[in-house]
Amino acid sequence: MAVIDSGIDLTHPAFQDSLTDASSWKDFYGADNLPQEEGEIGVGGYGHGTNVAGIVMQVAPAAKILPLRVLGPDGSGDVAGVAQAILYAADQGAKVINLSLGSVENSSIVEDVIRQVTARGVYVVASAGNANQNSISYPAALATRKGSLGEYLLSVGSSDLNDLKSSFSNYARTLEIVGPGENVYSPYPDGRVAGWSGTSMAAPMMAGGLALALGQGLKVSGKDLTKKMAESAFDVYNNGANEAYKDMLGVKGRVDLVKFLKDTTQQ
Repeated sequence: MAVIDSGIDLTHPAFQDSLTDASSWKDFYGADNLPQEEGEIGVGGYGHGTNVAGIVMQVAPAAKILPLRVLGPDGSGDVAGVAQAILYAADQGAKVINLSLGSVENSSIVEDVIRQVTARGVYVVASAGNANQNSISYPAALATRKGSLGEYLLSVGSSDLNDLKSSFSNYARTLEIVGPGENVYSPYPDGRVAGWSGTSMAAPMMAGGLALALGQGLKVSGKDLTKKMAESAFDVYNNGANEAYKDMLGVKGRVDLVKFLKDTTQQ
């Protein structure tokens, strides 16, 4: 599966058996083939991609991660690089693509390539954004579109350990699911471990969950997989919880990977 982000720490001990062959790596931000995170400890987005990839690895330890860099140390990038990376990931055989990134405006270029890869049966998981707004960022917001794009694209918000909406997480009636996204510990550059918070941390949990399901025999249609993940979630609205955000934290709420795998894979 592909992690399209700020790169990762390619030398981190945690990743040494979890990455695809180096010949498949690519840096669309630096225009080379070495998607190594760059920056300073504690500054900007340095470590973001490493954390995201580490979460995928913890959820689906047998998955092979294809690291693709599209963001700089400050978290900035351009839509052309993101679009190229999405198409490249699919061409390399990625079954799941994680996009812990987004924008308040839709990009027709990014939408087009997501439509292309989802039509090929590639799953795309996108974070909903961290502005605490009643709207979700793009490309996550595209998950409501009909056809293969909507079936294979999943939008993800964040909840805390008490299954309450994270203070920063965007929300909307179109949001499909939420996952734990606060103080999620994972590898950090320079051989370290660090905790991050954001919808960026919740998204790779879903991506890892999809990878787990795809690694086993499915007993449901592939086009129903993201729907089943949303429908099998834990009900975060039970007993009046999250009343202010009723029906805006997903179909039911917080991902339940155990139930999801039980409902979708051959046991």
